Amino acid sequence: MSNASKSYDAIVVGSGPGGATVAKELANKGKKVLMMDWGGDEPIKGTYLQAAEMGGVPGKSMLFTYKGLSMVRAITAGGSSVLYYGTAFEPPLDMLKAYGVDIEREVREVKEELPIAPLQDRLIGPMAKRIMESARELGYDWNPLNKYVYQDKCRVDCDKCNLGCPYGAKWSARMFVDEFKQNRDSRFIARAKARRVLVEGNTAVGVEFVAGGTLQKAYAPVVILGAGGIGTPVILRESKIYGAGYDYFFDPLICVMGTIPEDLGGREFPMATGMHMPEEGYVMTDMTVPKGAYQAFAAQVGRVHKVFSHSRTLQIMIKAKDTLGGKLTDSGGVRKHLIPEDNAKLMKGYERATGILKNAGAKDIFKSWYIAAHPGGTAKIGDIVDSNLQTQYDNLYVCDCSVIPEAWGLPPSLTLVALGKRLARHIIAEPKTEEQDSQAQAA
Repeated sequence: MSNASKSYDAIVVGSGPGGATVAKELANKGKKVLMMDWGGDEPIKGTYLQAAEMGGVPGKSMLFTYKGLSMVRAITAGGSSVLYYGTAFEPPLDMLKAYGVDIEREVREVKEELPIAPLQDRLIGPMAKRIMESARELGYDWNPLNKYVYQDKCRVDCDKCNLGCPYGAKWSARMFVDEFKQNRDSRFIARAKARRVLVEGNTAVGVEFVAGGTLQKAYAPVVILGAGGIGTPVILRESKIYGAGYDYFFDPLICVMGTIPEDLGGREFPMATGMHMPEEGYVMTDMTVPKGAYQAFAAQVGRVHKVFSHSRTLQIMIKAKDTLGGKLTDSGGVRKHLIPEDNAKLMKGYERATGILKNAGAKDIFKSWYIAAHPGGTAKIGDIVDSNLQTQYDNLYVCDCSVIPEAWGLPPSLTLVALGKRLARHIIAEPKTEEQDSQAQAA
C-alpha cells in the first residue's frame, strides 16, 4: 500500500458536472485540489469505439435490472456529460428551496458563463424540423430546446455530439476538467477508483483509492464525492453511511420510430426540439441517434428488417419522471422496476409520438426497449446530506445527481453545475467572527 505524498486542501472524487465544477471553482480560488475519476481522460475522438468504451461496458457503464431495462452512464473524465445531448433544462428551484437550497444566483452565473441557447436554425436537422412541424400542426407546444453549444464550432450533417464531440462545440464537464488541469498546484488522476472515505472520529480526512493497480491514500481536510448517482452511494456505504442507495429515480425512456419515404440523412444534433408535459410526467423530443445506436434499438426488439432504414427513420424519445423506489447493491447493481403508473406515462407518450410520426408521413412505427439515464436521489438532501450537501461526517460533502431529493424527470446538468458553484462558495467561505455574527443578526 502506498500513500499519496502531497497534501491537498480538498479531494474531489468524480469529474461530472457537479464534481468538476467544485474542483475548478476551488482551484481558481487558490486551493490545492486533488480530483480523481474512475474513467480515462484521453482526447475525445467522437468514434463508436471510444463511446462504447465510455458508456457501453456491461457491469460498469451499462447496468441492467432483472427485467432487462438498461441504465447507461459514461465512465470517463467529464462523466456522462461527455456523451449527453447537451440539453439545458431549468433546475427545480422550488423543489430545492423546500429543502433549504437556493441556487438562483448560481443558475444566473452558469447561464452567463456557458453557451446556453437554442440551436440556430441551420443546426436543427431536417428530421428534427419535420417532427417539430408535425407536432405543431397537431397543436403541441413543440419548440427548440436550450443546448450547451458553442454554435460557431458546431457542424451541420454531424452526429458526433452523441459520441463525444471532438470539435469542442458541445460543452461538457470535460472542459472544466481540462481547465482544472492548468492549475499547477492541483492534480487530476485518471483511472482512479475510489473505495472509501477515510474518517477519524466524525471527520473525513481523506480517500482510499486504487490507481495503477495499487491501493493508495490521499489526505485533505475536505472531501467531496461527485461520483454520480450510482458511484457515490457505493462509496458512502463503504464509508459506513449505510442508508445511501435506496428509493431513487433513474428517468426511464423509450424511443418511438417510424419510416418515411424520403432519405433525410440521419446525421444531426439529437434532442434539438421537444416539449415538456410536467402535468403528465414526461418529456418528448426528437431523437436522431447515430446509425449504430438506431440499429441496436431496432435489432433489440426484433425489427431486423429495419436496421438499414436509419436515414429514413424519424425518432421521438419519451422520458418519464419515475416514482422513487428500488435499491442499489453494495457493488452498484441496479435493483428497480417500473411500476404500472410509470409505464403508463411512457405508453401515453408513445401514443402521442405515434400520432406525431403518422402526421409526418411515417409508417411501420415501433418502439425501442426500455432504457434509463440520470440515476439520482441515492444520497438525498434532507436524508443523507443536509442543505449544505454535507453528510453525517464533518467535511464530507456530496455534489452530484444523488443529492436531488425528489424525482424530477429532466436532464440535471444545469442544476449540478449550479450546486457545484454553491458548494464551492460554502467551502471557501471564511468563518464568521462573533462581531460579524452580531452584525448579521442586527441586519
